[in-house]
Amino acid sequence: MTERDEFFMNEAIKLAKRAADEDEVPVGAVIVRDDKIIASAYNSREKDKNPLFHAEIKAIDDACRALGGWRLVGCTLYVTLEPCPMCAGAIINSRIERVVYGAYDNKAGSFGTMIDLTQYPLFKPQITGGVLKNECSAILTEFFKKKR
Repeated sequence: MTERDEFFMNEAIKLAKRAADEDEVPVGAVIVRDDKIIASAYNSREKDKNPLFHAEIKAIDDACRALGGWRLVGCTLYVTLEPCPMCAGAIINSRIERVVYGAYDNKAGSFGTMIDLTQYPLFKPQITGGVLKNECSAILTEFFKKKR
């Protein structure tokens, strides 16, 4: 874990907290290229009534618009929770070169925890898990504790 990874993960954590404030599952994501955030998002499935509106999918969409194409070569995605199968597929298809996530997802983690989509003959992003995992996990734990 580098200082750079911690810096950008903290930006994703801020977005996760915004999601929690809006009663959304607190996941935040930023996409970085050349040390600049080019896209950022947080979950909004409940508000927007759309199962596709995970933080990663929204950030990928914004990054594609910002860069004018679907290939996100040279980009790193920072996300507070290990991506699910849908998001992992979008990450692979968009050619994001590196994924850094915080909390491991024991229910749907698709970059090593439940399944590992990098084990298939597809584009393989570099994966770094567990960056600021305690902070990321605490946001999720607190959110679900309040829900119950």
